[in-house]
Amino acid sequence: MPSSDLKIVFMGTPELSATVLKGLSDRGLNVVLSVSQPDKPVGRKHILTAPPAKVMAESLGVEVYQPDSLRTDESYEFIKAIEPDLIITAAYGKILPQRMLDIPKYGCINVHASLLPKYRGAAPVQFSIIDGNDVTGVTIMKMDAGMDTGDMLTQVEVPIDINDTTETLMAKLADAGRDLLLDTLDDYIDGKITSIPQDESKVTLTSPVKPEDGILDWNQTARQIHDRIRALSSWPGCSSTFNGKRIKIYASSLEEEDSEEAAPGEITVAGKGKLKVKCGKGSIFILELQSEGGKRLKALDCAHNYRPGQRFGD
Repeated sequence: MPSSDLKIVFMGTPELSATVLKGLSDRGLNVVLSVSQPDKPVGRKHILTAPPAKVMAESLGVEVYQPDSLRTDESYEFIKAIEPDLIITAAYGKILPQRMLDIPKYGCINVHASLLPKYRGAAPVQFSIIDGNDVTGVTIMKMDAGMDTGDMLTQVEVPIDINDTTETLMAKLADAGRDLLLDTLDDYIDGKITSIPQDESKVTLTSPVKPEDGILDWNQTARQIHDRIRALSSWPGCSSTFNGKRIKIYASSLEEEDSEEAAPGEITVAGKGKLKVKCGKGSIFILELQSEGGKRLKALDCAHNYRPGQRFGD
């Protein structure tokens, strides 16, 4: 059966999902339903906001379904009644129960944002950056009832730039995942791809990002601190103390080789738009920060408020 004849149910929630969904639509594939997690409050004012995949689906004229859980009889019967030939997921955010996986004739496949078996779980993009990797990628995999444990169909590598944030890397992975999925579908449906079991000896797991993951340890190297800042800039943002108050640090640049004598966390340059902080090895330039109760500012606009010798992490 050509992939264009398939009746597809798509499941996804964030921007990556929206990119993949649009790719399916642009290719002319028959996506009959898009399933996303429910709308959630966003920002300080807790404004109820639709997820990007829902917004994309509505713009494409695709019906949207937003159950609280896929484990209920109601959700199961709703999906089953559609009689999909294939379910495609991309960062949906929840595990599908076995009876849901058993519905489609051609099973369920997932667009996962890592080179499995590395970085299974909730935050593969963030932790690929935190760990200082130069390369990540996308895996198209057959789904089973485990957390990213299914057999692999195809993979593609995606380089990580030294200044990539989770947001910019996610955009690269979204494009790569869309293209890889479209290149894979016909051969998968025709049975031309031999799936490969994951090597369990090489598995690494990621847990959901927590606010405390953003607390900086200035004894770490400049590269480690820079990687953490760019990985967590979207949420929750990295933080440190300064003069007894919490300060958030959203962007930085790296100076790995630095001969200056200073304690970890000590400011060595302040003024003329530059704010340089010594790390356990090397230094970083803080580019964007936010004092407790203050506005988010560029270092260009506030570096003059600091002075050499002051310390973060006091």
